[in-house]
Amino acid sequence: MAMEMQSGGKMMGFLVILLVLFIEMAAPTSASRNSFSTQILEVQNQLKLLNKPAVKSIKSPDGDIIDCIKLSHQPAFDHPMLKNHKIQMTPNFHPEGVFGENKVASKMKLGSSRNVTQMWHLNGRCPEGTIPIRRTRKDDLLRASSIKAFGKKRHKTIPQPKSADPDLITQSGHQHAIAYVDEEKYYGAKATINVWEPKIQQPNEFSLSQIWILGGSFGEDLNSIEAGWQVSPDLYGDNHTRLFTYWTSDAYQATGCYNLLCSGFIQINNEIAMGASIYPVSSYHDSQYDISLLVWKVMSKKLFIISKLPFHKHQIYIYP
Repeated sequence: MAMEMQSGGKMMGFLVILLVLFIEMAAPTSASRNSFSTQILEVQNQLKLLNKPAVKSIKSPDGDIIDCIKLSHQPAFDHPMLKNHKIQMTPNFHPEGVFGENKVASKMKLGSSRNVTQMWHLNGRCPEGTIPIRRTRKDDLLRASSIKAFGKKRHKTIPQPKSADPDLITQSGHQHAIAYVDEEKYYGAKATINVWEPKIQQPNEFSLSQIWILGGSFGEDLNSIEAGWQVSPDLYGDNHTRLFTYWTSDAYQATGCYNLLCSGFIQINNEIAMGASIYPVSSYHDSQYDISLLVWKVMSKKLFIISKLPFHKHQIYIYP
């Protein structure tokens, strides 16, 4: 009987300790509550800044929501230098010969007629006078290391093309294979890129294929324009292959971002959504799909245009 009482006493003591620990863990301090409230407020403010009022919203089969925003209401015009900017809807010229070629091709098996498009097109299109923008969600912001860092590259993951070894491994462990040209004056470039959906094993990993145009050095004066496809669970929350752009004018320090996640990048077409899924994608021993991207500079202005060939109306202006 005494043994039973002693055993019971020990059990009660164990339960009391658990209860105290639970109460201590469940009762946050005033400082932590204030910190959490501040974070929530920052997230709400950033969502309001990024997600402009929509004329129309389209639910994509992959779970994205595409908002059709009035062209003049896009995030680019939050920048003070673009407040009264007059949008140039068509460039002064097109690079010779490129628009006569159907380079957004899909090499498919006999009987197939699908072209490369975007997943959200299956459920609708944005009307004229608007642009499609992938809606940013609370979870997207919370995955970032901070609100300020959302949509920006980590500087340590940026490879330098002028390496003696084309297969690079950065300090963060990312591997890169790069082909490049330099030592000349260039006003544009074009690339046709096979589209895949590689499986990403870790949330902080990513995979991409892109055209990358650089000016300056990797000090503080680097200008960069990038466009292609990427799989990035950290940025998008899934493993879908997505069309993306990136720009910076100060070596990835303070300026630039992915897609339309900051001001400074003006989009003019209503059919291509930056950050939206590309559909379909290539498969081993099966159909192959590719996209072609053209980037060129309009001589009279500090203005670059990215175009998804062959439709020259799919043009996007960049102001780095």
